[in-house]
Amino acid sequence: MLIDVHPKLPMRDRVRTLDFYVTQLGFEALGSEDFEAYLMLRKDSIEIHFFEFKALDPKENYGQVYIRTDDIDHLYQSLLDKKIPIHPNAPLQIKPWGQKEFSLLDPDNNLLTFGQGVL
Repeated sequence: MLIDVHPKLPMRDRVRTLDFYVTQLGFEALGSEDFEAYLMLRKDSIEIHFFEFKALDPKENYGQVYIRTDDIDHLYQSLLDKKIPIHPNAPLQIKPWGQKEFSLLDPDNNLLTFGQGVL
């Protein structure tokens, strides 16, 4: 039986990634040890892990994760209030597949898409 998933995304700079996710998105760091090349973050009931990839070219990064939420309107507005840039091609909208979604990019161009069912 599968019970959970924790995506692993590339990062170039651990400090910058940690700052973005903690300060901007409200995640918290996991673990009692500080691993230089690995980072585990949690918010509510999700975790995202990051591995160091210093040679990553953000223009060629296709890392993506889809995050479901139960209050997308509040989440979207809270990010706007913090002046966090929303992906220019992915503002909050209802998609034909029955999801209300928006997306943003982290410092390494990992695409974070947030969605909530509307049907």
